[in-house]
Amino acid sequence: MAPQDSTAPNGTSPENRASDESSSPESPLLQGNPSSGGDTETGGTGEGIDRNIETPVFTPTRVAAGLAAFLIVGALAYGVWDTATGGRVLNVDREKVTISTVGQGDFQEFIAVTGTAVPEKTVFLSAEEGGRIEAVPARAGAQVRAGDPILRLSNNDLRLELADTETRLAEQRSNMQQLRMSMEERRLSLQRDLANIRNQIRQLERQFKRQKRLHDQDLIADRAFQRTRDDLRYQRRRLELTRSAYRQDSLSFRSQLQQQRQQRQRLDEQYEVIQESVESLTVRAPINGQLTSLNAEVGQTIGRGQRIGRVDNTDDFKLRAQVDEFYIERVQHGQTATTDALGDTARTLVVDRVYPEVEDGRFEVDLAVQGGSPRGLRRGQTARLRLQLGQPQEATLLARGGFYQSTGGNWAYVLAEGEDMAVRRSIRLGRQNPNHFEVLEGLAPGDKVITSSYDTFGDADRLSLQ
Repeated sequence: MAPQDSTAPNGTSPENRASDESSSPESPLLQGNPSSGGDTETGGTGEGIDRNIETPVFTPTRVAAGLAAFLIVGALAYGVWDTATGGRVLNVDREKVTISTVGQGDFQEFIAVTGTAVPEKTVFLSAEEGGRIEAVPARAGAQVRAGDPILRLSNNDLRLELADTETRLAEQRSNMQQLRMSMEERRLSLQRDLANIRNQIRQLERQFKRQKRLHDQDLIADRAFQRTRDDLRYQRRRLELTRSAYRQDSLSFRSQLQQQRQQRQRLDEQYEVIQESVESLTVRAPINGQLTSLNAEVGQTIGRGQRIGRVDNTDDFKLRAQVDEFYIERVQHGQTATTDALGDTARTLVVDRVYPEVEDGRFEVDLAVQGGSPRGLRRGQTARLRLQLGQPQEATLLARGGFYQSTGGNWAYVLAEGEDMAVRRSIRLGRQNPNHFEVLEGLAPGDKVITSSYDTFGDADRLSLQ
């Protein structure tokens, strides 16, 4: 209990105040209360007027001030202890963490992709002419050679069209034969006329010469001489006209014959097309390979151009991979990739084609297997590939691990000497591939780093490996 305050509210001590009150003639303490006879609770002692009020020791203000002082002193003490011991220490089971050694070597930036085997050459089967399936000699999965029948169709309309074309072609041949015969008769007739005219001209020329000598000697009449002369002129004019007609007939004959030949050629071409269409009712294998798919059953009706199957060249395959569009500017023709998933040895592949289309955030590339695809590879088989994005460069390397998700590559727990303690250290990482990080600062070759997840370590500054 603390001592009570000895100073009254008016500045006088209790002792002085009591003496003053007792010496005063008008003090109520001396006179008392007549009505109570001096036996009231307050009147006999004087406490009802000047009673002292006691103040509590543990007031809220004093408790709050004491607690704040305690916390400050505790924090300062913890800071001094934490500095002296090197930070918070957490005991960790060595068997439950992954420890990797920092190394020096060639850093190869690459991405991991999945390649799917597809044939180097694929030919789709489609019906050139529609029809009803009559027979299916081959089945899906069978090995076929070029020209082997796969299915047979029937089309009555096509066969009727072929028969009609054959009839028209026969008529055209007959017309051409008749034209040749007619023109030959015309030619022979004109040649006979020319021969007769030339003969008459020769006779008239001899007669004209005789009569001219006689006429010059006045041995024949003028009328006979003039008639012979006129007949000769007429026959010569007739010869010219007949020759012209012969030439015109020859030109006309050639023109008509050329038209007939062109028409016949068109009919021949049409006939060949229809005949090829009839022959195409038997669908045949276009290449040697495997009939990987065939959607056809006997009795089924197929339309013109409908796709019915596919033949794959199984002698050579390539791998088709999907790559994130983030790398679309860094993947180019000629880049290499490696894989251990094809056969018993590591194989090298070369980017043969880059497809520019981006779908669902990814684009496709085709990779050719160097040295030929391995035997036994099948369509749809997958393999993990390491697609290289640049040339190897000398760098300090750290194995990838779950620590990166906790630290973002800004710091890591590095084992100290003796390897029984791991200390938090600031680092800086650069490029990365699926196997390693490129270390830029904070680590040197030979350092041992805990690369497993740090999620259970909290804010510990050091780890004690048990």
